[in-house]
Amino acid sequence: DVQLVESGGGSVQVGGSLRLSCAATGVTYRTYFTAWFRQAPGKEREGVAVIHSEGHYTRYADSVKGRFTLSQDNAKKTVYLQMSDLKPEDSAMYYCAADRDVNVPPSLALDSGRYNNWGQGTQVTVS
Repeated sequence: DVQLVESGGGSVQVGGSLRLSCAATGVTYRTYFTAWFRQAPGKEREGVAVIHSEGHYTRYADSVKGRFTLSQDNAKKTVYLQMSDLKPEDSAMYYCAADRDVNVPPSLALDSGRYNNWGQGTQVTVS
């Protein structure tokens, strides 16, 4: 079974930075997408960013473009989300999700319904 573990969340001041990590184990897919989602209290889960395991595709939500950057270490099966210039509206629980790329059309790569494997989340608070 695929297991995803997020880390790196915390409390930070406005304009600060954090780097989230999503470490995957049990992945047997040859190629797959890993995405970050976030959910604030009372709001719907929002797709933030996604990366293909081969690195040739990344996509960001408009709300984070220019501030968030994805990277990955395939040897460690870990995806990183570097978040800079953080704003109060970035406060949320951040989740990573992964699935085989054949299950995730690129046009739907930020659609949470396309992913079957989820981590438990890491909290980010910006104030």
